[in-house]
Amino acid sequence: MLENLALGFDVALSFQNLFFAFLGALIGTAIGVLPGLGPTATISLLLPLTFGQEPVTAIIMLAGIYYGAQYGGSTTAILLNLPGEISGVVTAIEGHQMAKQGRAGAALAAAAIGSFFAGTVSTAVVAAAGPALTSVALSFGPPEYFALMALGLVVSCVLAQGSVFKAVAMVVLGVMLGLVGTDIQTGQQRFTFGVPELADGINFVALAMGLFGVSEIILNLINPENREGTVAKRGRLWLTKEEWRYAAPASVRGTLLGTILGILPGGGASISSFGSYMLERKITRRPERFGKGAIEGLAGPESANNAGAQSAFIPLLTLGIPSNSVMALMVGALIIQGIQPGPRMIEAQPELFWGLIASMWVGNLMLLIINLPMVGLWVQLLRVPYKFMYPSILVFCCIGAYSLNNSVFDIYVMIAASGLGYVLTRLGCETAPLLLGFVLGPMMEEHLRRAMLLSRGDWMTFVERPISASLLAVAAIALALMISPSIRRKKDQALAEEAA
Repeated sequence: MLENLALGFDVALSFQNLFFAFLGALIGTAIGVLPGLGPTATISLLLPLTFGQEPVTAIIMLAGIYYGAQYGGSTTAILLNLPGEISGVVTAIEGHQMAKQGRAGAALAAAAIGSFFAGTVSTAVVAAAGPALTSVALSFGPPEYFALMALGLVVSCVLAQGSVFKAVAMVVLGVMLGLVGTDIQTGQQRFTFGVPELADGINFVALAMGLFGVSEIILNLINPENREGTVAKRGRLWLTKEEWRYAAPASVRGTLLGTILGILPGGGASISSFGSYMLERKITRRPERFGKGAIEGLAGPESANNAGAQSAFIPLLTLGIPSNSVMALMVGALIIQGIQPGPRMIEAQPELFWGLIASMWVGNLMLLIINLPMVGLWVQLLRVPYKFMYPSILVFCCIGAYSLNNSVFDIYVMIAASGLGYVLTRLGCETAPLLLGFVLGPMMEEHLRRAMLLSRGDWMTFVERPISASLLAVAAIALALMISPSIRRKKDQALAEEAA
């Protein structure tokens, strides 16, 4: 083990690989800060630049872009309520509330430190237990994935503030929006209403920017008192003892959860982030703080999404299975270089495997050095008068939405989503369950169909398999408890006390 790590650091600390690791981390931070770009689009654009490089150098740079984007994405999510990535949605929920209360510096510092801690731990897990942990992923089939996602949607309804009916309605609406587009199995278009631009579905980034960023601008323009805290207060640039007391355990829990969920194909940063937020809301002793700037609701998901982003390399490197779109691009980059990722890769390409793992730790250290000194700079954005701030945000949103597919239609989607977000906010509906349904809905449908095909239409496959049966049982119990009159009465009473 020590010999392998020595080999990895020898490869990662060469001047060429060190330079490209820094370049990837810097580019990743930049695209994370700029809403609407994201690592998938950036890696797609930069993939041709790797053709003439050594395989290990190319994959180190692309990996740096990926986990660097998880760092940078927290900046706009916290300061401007603009999640450019799925994993940034949860960060925006608590982080932006902290910024509005003059605690933006603490929020950014907690995100950076939690991300570094999670990256360090998950890198150690990848190095020490990568091959062994892939057996966990192999035990998950379509029924288990469907049950896991169903549990996630149920828990999002249970933990949502306010009416359970509204939370369920948001999840259902999100699933419906996620099913818009072309059916993968039949090739038939559905819910497109004859609009050709909807054949590929609704773009997530345009939807998220509209629901969170632009709708926030509308609310601030209509109610000027809501934006006073955002533009006037700077706050301290470090965490207080009390904030450390809540943030540190949440980071540990988020790191462990993200490392586990990141291994599962279809998991990664987004599922890890949502899962950590649900966990923190479930076990907290101060539920009244959530939705109002609870630092544990920020530190946990930020640690989870970075841990999930790095542990997602385990199925890629040991099984050749990409867990998300970015990992699929990584597979393409390796195949272009003449390398087939899979179980034999550790033996056939030890320099690449261990060099990549060592570069992850080096890259995380670089990201901490890049991001922490810039916390003060980012917080200065809060001092810009709002009359100058919101036009700039709108311009960046429009550029980001257009650059996704070079389509004006995505800008229209963003505008429509902003109107929807404004209406939902005025009706007292949370938009986070909607986005979770939007992400998980198509994946649930895909795994449901696969399970039905493999079982030849036998629904008992979900209860005959222990893991899926256990997950569905937990989901049913959680939903039954939430519907229970006594539980609902206690929740309504807690919300009334919170409002008071």
